[in-house]
Amino acid sequence: MPSRKKTSMFASAFCTCVSSFVVICAVLATPQWVSSEVRFSRTGSNVTISLTYGLFSGTCEQFVEAGLQVSSTNFQVADALSSTRSRSLNVATIVVLVLALLSSLLSSAFTCTNAVSNPYQTFLGPVGVYTWNSVCGVLILIAMILFPVNVEGNSLSEELAHGCSSPLQAHLGSKHSYGYSYWIMLLILFLNIASLIIIYFYDHASYSKKKEQERPIENAPKDVILF
Repeated sequence: MPSRKKTSMFASAFCTCVSSFVVICAVLATPQWVSSEVRFSRTGSNVTISLTYGLFSGTCEQFVEAGLQVSSTNFQVADALSSTRSRSLNVATIVVLVLALLSSLLSSAFTCTNAVSNPYQTFLGPVGVYTWNSVCGVLILIAMILFPVNVEGNSLSEELAHGCSSPLQAHLGSKHSYGYSYWIMLLILFLNIASLIIIYFYDHASYSKKKEQERPIENAPKDVILF
């Protein structure tokens, strides 16, 4: 059985890993990744399309020049995308987050295993926790880069706006504001770092204790040597 100190520290790391898993699920499920206002010209007036969407679904509202709301609809992101590049990056972001979800799940399993037992295999110990937490953090960073690249570089909002209203002519400008579904990925990074710090302090203390027990006899007190 593991010591009480090891159980408490790995249990704390387990809580942070499970929290990371839950937050990633929320990131995937919620459609508040970005809010965009896209302005177009149309015969006789200008039109503003207001969109709020995530990786799977979103809503769009159409306003005419005077600010009068004309329509409000829900849409599926995959169905509204016609560009191969935009669709590929959107799928890549989803895949990366699913892999991060699996990494977080594995990290939770490893920390739980170490909290209740002493696994013999090295990789099932702190090394495994370091590995899967690091993988999860890197994947989250990649997702945080891919999505803005898709929005800004591939004009994702403009493409989705065309699916909400037709006919639209010249694009006049866009404004983007990233929502909580995007920014809470920073919380996932914080939770992964917290897990790594907890396991590092346990591992460092365990290593120091082991070295203390293995110190040469010449470093022992004289009364112990005489005895």
